[in-house]
Amino acid sequence: MPDEDDPAALARALIDANLYMVLATADQAGRPWASPVYYAPDAYREFVWVSRPEATHSQNISARPEVGIVIFDSSVPISTGRGVYMSAVAGEVEDDDRAEGIEIFSRRSLSHGGQPWTLEDVSSPAHLRLYKATAVEHSYLQADDRRVAVTP
Repeated sequence: MPDEDDPAALARALIDANLYMVLATADQAGRPWASPVYYAPDAYREFVWVSRPEATHSQNISARPEVGIVIFDSSVPISTGRGVYMSAVAGEVEDDDRAEGIEIFSRRSLSHGGQPWTLEDVSSPAHLRLYKATAVEHSYLQADDRRVAVTP
């Protein structure tokens, strides 16, 4: 575990150690929706995942690209939780960036015992698409229940 006095290193460790992030979206009317999604980070600033375009969170992102993200370890004892909070902008990955994004996602999937992913898996007529969130702010929730701004 990283040095307790280095919140940025602790944030990186949490992002690396977890498989799922909670993606918070809202629809056009502002109704919130939260979804756990398996993710692959890229330089701790971009996060890619695959999803169906008709899923609630995908529809919400289409209407409102501003999202919130939380990554945390839910297995720790009460009052010892830590987390990484992010404000981000999300959307479906465009054709030009899809090859790089699916390679990042596939590499992480394979490292966790999942399947390899290809462009065909996230292109029509397939049912899934590749999405990306780019964080514009990060904060780290410390054990003393304080959030500090970090750049992981």
